Amino acid sequence: MTLSDDLAKLEELRARGTLTDEDFRRAKERVSSAQAARDTGPFVSAVNSFRRSRTDRWIGGVCGGLARITGLESWAWRLIFTLFFLCAGTGLLAYILLLIFVPSE
Repeated sequence: MTLSDDLAKLEELRARGTLTDEDFRRAKERVSSAQAARDTGPFVSAVNSFRRSRTDRWIGGVCGGLARITGLESWAWRLIFTLFFLCAGTGLLAYILLLIFVPSE
């Protein structure tokens, strides 16, 4: 069921007089907060917590930050970026973009 379906059912109950305005407001808040909790899965929280490392860094800390959120060692991320660098420089481009757009911890 989607959020709009739930809200439509609540509105229908309020229109029939089953729910008071106060009950409708509380139910609407409860449905909205439940939907927000469903939207923030583990992937979303991992991406939101992604920060460049200040301690595990050689250049900018991108690999150290990736190591922290993925569980893969930072040396492995460095190797991955190096291998992608050998493929037409895509590793360097990705690293620079992450360096620019990912905040430091």
